[in-house]
Amino acid sequence: MEKDLSKKLYKLIKSEGHAIGSYENAGRERAGVASQLSEWGEETNDDTISILSDKIGVLMSEIAEQEDQFAQNLEDSRATLKVIRNTERSVQPSRDHKAKISDEIQKLKYKEPASPKIQQLEQELVRAEAQSLVAEAQLTNISRQKFKESYDTHFAATIERAEKQIMLAKHARRLLHLVDDTPIVPGDTHPAFEHEAQAHEVLNDAEVDLRSWQPSHEPIPSNAGNLSSNAMPGLGPESETVTSPQHMEAPGSTAPASTTEGSIADTNRMGTSTTESDVKDQATAY
Repeated sequence: MEKDLSKKLYKLIKSEGHAIGSYENAGRERAGVASQLSEWGEETNDDTISILSDKIGVLMSEIAEQEDQFAQNLEDSRATLKVIRNTERSVQPSRDHKAKISDEIQKLKYKEPASPKIQQLEQELVRAEAQSLVAEAQLTNISRQKFKESYDTHFAATIERAEKQIMLAKHARRLLHLVDDTPIVPGDTHPAFEHEAQAHEVLNDAEVDLRSWQPSHEPIPSNAGNLSSNAMPGLGPESETVTSPQHMEAPGSTAPASTTEGSIADTNRMGTSTTESDVKDQATAY
């Protein structure tokens, strides 16, 4: 049973997990639709539709792949929220202890106002309040830092997914320009499809664009760089930039945040890089 302090965040993290699962399911469903489009086009006996439906299916599969990558990045964001939840759990006993001592003092003052134990409990309450001040400061520091970090990751991932899917959709629309939909009368046939090389080039362009994609949004500034391991201010840089896990790069590197392996033109799915959360969750995953 979750304590009062961490109960709401526990529910939020659990709900976020369900939402992430929905994105993963949507990605799988969209990939299945892309495959079915290619299979249908092959059975139409229409060279134009057969060739272009296959290539559009490839791009649709890549759009679906972005859903899976998005879900992975959201999981990183969710893991960061768990750090706040764990800190809330650790602070709750301090609050409970202080409240218990206060209750005991009030009961004694009512029942035995002259009891020498009152002074002893009041001294204990002073110590408990001092400990609580430290715990509350740590909670505030961790909550602000990780809240900012978590949703920086969340919204950076949202932007990445949107920009890549827009990019892929525009290339898919280029393929539709190659469809000659001029009506014919019975007995006539459309000319043979002559744009296969051009269609192949569209897939190559899409691959290049995905490989060269770079984040374009402004970084979120942070003053949490001098936060020490005990979640209290310490010596350190006055300010640093919060960097989303999926956008971390080695010094001097110009590689894009997410790379693709293989060729869009040669495969129906491109490999996408996965990211590891820099947040170590110390509690059971929900």
